[in-house]
Amino acid sequence: MTNQDRFTRQADLVPRERIEELQATVIGVGAIGRQVALQLAALGVPRLQLIDFDQVEPTNITTQGYDHQDLGQLKVEATARRIQELDPTITVTTIADRFRSRMEVGTVVFCCVDRISTRESIWRTLKDHCEFWSDGRMLGESMRILTATDHNSRQHYATTLFWQAEAQTGQCTARSTIYTANIAAGLMLHQFSRWLRGMGNDWDLCMNLLANELMIANS
Repeated sequence: MTNQDRFTRQADLVPRERIEELQATVIGVGAIGRQVALQLAALGVPRLQLIDFDQVEPTNITTQGYDHQDLGQLKVEATARRIQELDPTITVTTIADRFRSRMEVGTVVFCCVDRISTRESIWRTLKDHCEFWSDGRMLGESMRILTATDHNSRQHYATTLFWQAEAQTGQCTARSTIYTANIAAGLMLHQFSRWLRGMGNDWDLCMNLLANELMIANS
């Protein structure tokens, strides 16, 4: 079996000729970001860039899907190693640092950071340089997926960058679960695959698992 054989079943949903042109950047490889990175690798993105300054802690095994052997290691290095195990042909670049405005990133960006103020700073730097932008937010069993690919969706995204003091608060133990992170990452990858196929994207998708609620805004 060749490496190309593994893409057979997704051929109609993920165009190889489009995906092979891209480099994707994942900023923050915590709960959602790690799952995004692994799903991008499984999808077949040939060049991945991971940006995060943090190390793996015991709680990250429960909520972020890291392995016991990853404890104390940089999250970007642990994630890169897992990606290489999945597909050694993928080029993975790691930056063990916070995002800096001088950094060069891919045309596809997945923003998976914790703070609104950090999102605002990254968006201000990259909004005119990326073709596809996806932001995943999560609290407990609630998630919000924001996608910006054109003028209107970019304008809408800017309205979601409220002051940090206005951010929703919650108990630390209720902020993250591995299953919510996986669902959020899957929804972000779904928007990515729609973009690859030239389909419209959902600008703003909110899902509450506990309440069985789904809200989607496109204007």
